[in-house]
Amino acid sequence: MAGIIFRGLRQGLDTTWTLGKVIFPITLIVTILQHTPILPWLIDKISPIMGLFGLSGEAAVPLVLGNALNLYAGIAAIISFDFTVKEVFIMAMMLSFSHNLFIESSVAAKVGVSWWLISGIRIGLALLAGSLIHLIWNGGQELAQYGFISTEQAVLSGWQEIGFQAVQTAFMAIVQLALIVIPLMIVMQFLREKGWLTKFSNMFAPVTQLLGMKRNTSMTLVAGLTIGLAYGAGVMIQAVKEDGVSRKDMMLALIFLVSCHAVVEDTLIFIPLGIPVWPLLVIRLITAIILTMLVAHIWKRLDERKGKEMKDEHSYNTL
Repeated sequence: MAGIIFRGLRQGLDTTWTLGKVIFPITLIVTILQHTPILPWLIDKISPIMGLFGLSGEAAVPLVLGNALNLYAGIAAIISFDFTVKEVFIMAMMLSFSHNLFIESSVAAKVGVSWWLISGIRIGLALLAGSLIHLIWNGGQELAQYGFISTEQAVLSGWQEIGFQAVQTAFMAIVQLALIVIPLMIVMQFLREKGWLTKFSNMFAPVTQLLGMKRNTSMTLVAGLTIGLAYGAGVMIQAVKEDGVSRKDMMLALIFLVSCHAVVEDTLIFIPLGIPVWPLLVIRLITAIILTMLVAHIWKRLDERKGKEMKDEHSYNTL
């Protein structure tokens, strides 16, 4: 038992170091940018585009902050303005797909998938969802009634205070990462060596096969669904190393997870905004399933066509 804990601890520390090298600098930079004219300038440029999604210009503030930082920053910005229920729902749906864009996409790219592909899918889904909800839903014109949420933020003066907060925020992000990833990797090591991971994969096999993946991808999906891309990436990296998850299956798993990850937390935190949260969960889940199955089908057809071409070429050369 001690050996399992030691090996899991070592894997957890290695994974924390790997992910920390991405999370720390990005968190540091984005936190500093939050207190510079750069983010306000970006918000000012994006504001005119908000009308395409049925949003007022002020909606650019939570969308930019939510994408650059996280959902909590986006929610704090939402409750700082008077939005209708429809506007809040549209912003919540868009942020569900593309929040914390820099960190989560960079961490997910550690398993070998293009950062641009991951970010492109998330942004594309957010824009598509916002447009469709705006066109389809005619209700929600009443003002949103926010719950009891604090909007107070510390006012910083001077680069020294800003720099100190940025370093503190980045350091706490690493601490939080370690507190989640290390115990998780110990548990994963225990499950793997005791053979329970194989049993669990077999139980989850029908779901992964439905999505076009092999059964050894199951833990990757479960980790991403429950604890999100950033923290679930530790399981993904380990799966590539030890569980033999192929590049195709990891790509399909990431396509599913960029559409639908951390479903419990990301859904529940929108409850205080006074919007229906079940549609958020259902839309994300259905989108993830359809998109993953579609990509898996196209990938399979391309592999079959490539195999047929290679077979025909081999037959021609032999003749």
